[in-house]
Amino acid sequence: MTQRLAAAALVLAATAGSASAEKIKFEYWYGLTGDLGAVVAETCNRFNASQDQFEAVCVGQDGYEKAVQNTIAAFRAGKHPTLLQSFDAGTADLMLSGEFYPVTQLMADTGVTVDWTDYFPGIANYYSSKSGEFFSMPWNSSTPVYYFNKDHFAKAGITEAPVTWEGMEEAFKALKASGQACSLAYAPSSWIDLEQFSMAHNIPVASNNNGYDGLDTELLFNTTLHVQHMENIQRWITEGYALLRTQAAGKTSRDSFVEGECSVFFSSIADHNTIHKLTPAFGWDVQIIPTYEGVERHNTVVGGASLWVLAGKTEDEYKAAASYLAFLATKPEQQFLLENTGYIPVTKSTYEALLAEGFYAKAPYLNRDIAMKSLTYTEPTELTRGIRLGGMIQIRSEWQSEVEAALAGQKTMKEALDNAVSRGNDQLTRFAQTYAGKSFP
Repeated sequence: MTQRLAAAALVLAATAGSASAEKIKFEYWYGLTGDLGAVVAETCNRFNASQDQFEAVCVGQDGYEKAVQNTIAAFRAGKHPTLLQSFDAGTADLMLSGEFYPVTQLMADTGVTVDWTDYFPGIANYYSSKSGEFFSMPWNSSTPVYYFNKDHFAKAGITEAPVTWEGMEEAFKALKASGQACSLAYAPSSWIDLEQFSMAHNIPVASNNNGYDGLDTELLFNTTLHVQHMENIQRWITEGYALLRTQAAGKTSRDSFVEGECSVFFSSIADHNTIHKLTPAFGWDVQIIPTYEGVERHNTVVGGASLWVLAGKTEDEYKAAASYLAFLATKPEQQFLLENTGYIPVTKSTYEALLAEGFYAKAPYLNRDIAMKSLTYTEPTELTRGIRLGGMIQIRSEWQSEVEAALAGQKTMKEALDNAVSRGNDQLTRFAQTYAGKSFP
């Protein structure tokens, strides 16, 4: 009996190995980490369990920047993945690299039907050409909001969460007068303070309609309302309304908020689910990011990441990747992502279905769709469709380091932004030289 069981086990093992070998595998490198990274891994498991033809081999890369950098290095060695999750800052560089398979073309070539018109314009524009061809597949998408402590606001007599910066400053003053030591937990963020701020105010980050219309582009954010806004933030810190709260300073702005130290912090809507898990000992909610009075509010744009299909793979691997992307685009899989993160729907049909089902009318998703209001506030203009700047990762880094220097009292905020523009323009010049004669499609 023992010998027969052992023989049967060997046959089963051999059969399982054969069945496994028959699956068409493709590698997918993703940048999300922690709880969000675990959700990505689970989508791979769900896909693999949903059918027996393809297998996604999903590998975390410990952050978006490392995912992009590791992929570049792997390309040189001919060991790159089929699919890459790249954040918004890498979009322009990937577009002009030519080392990708446009996802619209991939789906057409593999016979997979996708309704590209179903994607929200504020999401689609970021990842598609001027003619509407999608270069990458939108997936984990977000936009910024601010989180506020409802108990603190009630104690200070604030009955409505402000939607203007003037109203926000009055709220800061009321909070301080009510005994709160910290109104705003502030962490410098190019994505929120510069990019999304500029979108909401319909002002340029750079020339050439934020880089869409040519590579001979220069940064302009040291000449716009952005300067006044950053000077205001610096003043709020000086006057005691805000505290600088960063990982480097010992406590993040989110931790400060969750602990009840500070009443407000700004972040991605993707933090919504995480804060629920951290169970603050107070009531809280989210609100659209403010605009200044006298300025017509416009839409914010998408953050997060999209999925790029890379060049140099086999036809079978492309079929497998197309199947996985189509799987992620379905309503059940979008809902799985939303339920387990704070991300937003990427398609109109999924959002409308969730509204009809009352998804956003109950905890823990209550009011999370305020992000959708922000993203769709207006139809995108030439300045609010997104940003096409090569070297955006470095440009963000220059802004960050200069703003931190200003907040440390080493220079004025205007000097800091002038320096960030100068160094960022050096990046843009190098990018234009690298891709001389080319333009964004």
